[in-house]
Amino acid sequence: MSGIESGVDTPPELSGRETWRALYRHFRPHRRVVALGGFLSLLGAGTGLAQPLAAKALVDRLGDGGSVTGILLLLTGLVLLGSLIQSVASYLLERSAESVVLTARRTLIGRLLRLRLPEVERTQPGDLMSRVTSDTTLLRAVTTQSIVSAATGGLAFVATIVLMGVMDLVLLGVTLGVIVLIGGAVALVMPRIAEATRRSQEAVGLISTVLERAFGAFRTVKASGAEERESAVVEAAAQEAWRHGVRSAKWQSVASTSVGLAVQVSFLAVLGIGGARVASGAISVSTLIAFLLFLFYLIDPVSNLVNAVTQYQVGSAAVARITQAERLETEDEALADRAGTVPVAAGAGGAASVTFEDVTFRYRADLPYVHHGVSFEVPGPGMTAFVGPSGAGKTTVFGLLERFYEATGGRVLVDGTDVRDWPLAALRATIGYVEQDAPVLAGTLRENLVFAAPDASEESIRDVLRRSRLDGLVERLPQGLETLVGHRGSKLSGGERQRVAIARALLRGPRLLLLDEATSQLDAVNEMALRDVVAEAAREVTVLVVAHRLSTVTLADRIVVMDAGKVRAVGTHDQLVAEDPLYGELAATQFLASAR
Repeated sequence: MSGIESGVDTPPELSGRETWRALYRHFRPHRRVVALGGFLSLLGAGTGLAQPLAAKALVDRLGDGGSVTGILLLLTGLVLLGSLIQSVASYLLERSAESVVLTARRTLIGRLLRLRLPEVERTQPGDLMSRVTSDTTLLRAVTTQSIVSAATGGLAFVATIVLMGVMDLVLLGVTLGVIVLIGGAVALVMPRIAEATRRSQEAVGLISTVLERAFGAFRTVKASGAEERESAVVEAAAQEAWRHGVRSAKWQSVASTSVGLAVQVSFLAVLGIGGARVASGAISVSTLIAFLLFLFYLIDPVSNLVNAVTQYQVGSAAVARITQAERLETEDEALADRAGTVPVAAGAGGAASVTFEDVTFRYRADLPYVHHGVSFEVPGPGMTAFVGPSGAGKTTVFGLLERFYEATGGRVLVDGTDVRDWPLAALRATIGYVEQDAPVLAGTLRENLVFAAPDASEESIRDVLRRSRLDGLVERLPQGLETLVGHRGSKLSGGERQRVAIARALLRGPRLLLLDEATSQLDAVNEMALRDVVAEAAREVTVLVVAHRLSTVTLADRIVVMDAGKVRAVGTHDQLVAEDPLYGELAATQFLASAR
């Protein structure tokens, strides 16, 4: 499908024991309520079991010519009581089922937002979203209804079989023979249901992936005239989901229809053989009537058992996908071995120092190294610019400082302490980071500004608006700071989004400010204004900037020239122009061209 893969790898094949453990983990917090619902369901089933016995007594009383008023009242009471009990039980189970889904979604969302960056980069966000929405929905039935149905259905089935055996063992043998024969055929289709459901859910995940991709680059899709091609990809995924969904429905219908078929065949067999036994005097008419009523009553427990197994097959596919998402490594797990082992004065005043000691790094074991022994020192405060050709490893420096990635070798130090020994929250609270594409989140302008500093005062917000030249924009907006900025800031210009990202970083009051081409989309006037803001900040904090514009680079106290994953020179603009041929070439071409 257009080269698009569905999310993470193929869901793991969980053993039956692993599936049950995963299901029980979701079910466990609600087990008391589910147990109460199951008890009430069993009690309701008990009232149903009493009805054939009451009907037998009614027929016997009619044969004796006695009064049947009391028995009729008893039957009526049993029907009403059974309906009331089943209604309460159903409510408790449905409520518990919704709670299971809520808890699963809450847990999964919390985990996905804490994933390591490399895990997110090798997955499809749309597929992960489908696991939170679509797959968790399938837990609703399998973790409550199927468990209770299996328990109550099994007990009711055994109780019914016992009572039928008490009445007549011959008719019981006929009934069980038919049920076992058809039940064996049903068992063969259960794995097909699980497989079809799994493939259907994978296709649903692919739909989410394609839509997320298309809406994430909506203007590009339209400008490229690619609407029909993207629609075709989504339709192909939808068709795949439909095909496997229909296949699952087909086998589920076979399973459910088999229950009715088993009862109907059993009824005909019992009616024929039972009639012969009545004629021979082996059993009474009332016994045959009660046995037939038990047979019809058997529909519910058998149906419950079949539905429970069917729901388990459907749910096991969802559980496998959810379990796989839960197995993706989070930062808490990956960094737990050293994070926070050394006390750090988080939030201490002053500028932070940065040191790279012979750092090597590659994104995966099967990929080439990005850094080949990178070493430099930034004492702080002040501004340090990183320059070099594309692919030199400049942005990766920032990723290693934020601990988005772990250095393969060497050490990355902040304030003289290895970043692996910092408490992660304290490390990131020290850093203000403006990404290359300056993302703006859907919501209001205020929400975006205070995203990294939710407790910022109004005075601080006004000050950062003024410093980032956003105060004029706020005045023009219809609702000021409460104006919605659209999906990914679509209602703002590229330069405005960049200024919002810079303001967001400044509002946090960082000791270390990372700017990755943070002025690339600004016009000359706003660039000059923000250049002054950055220069002012650099007097108090350490500023590291990846820059391609000469006007920004010349302001730096030091310039680190990188090439092919190595630091080839460090110095001021004048020193490097005179001493480093690569920097001289960049200054004469790339920087000057960008500054025009």
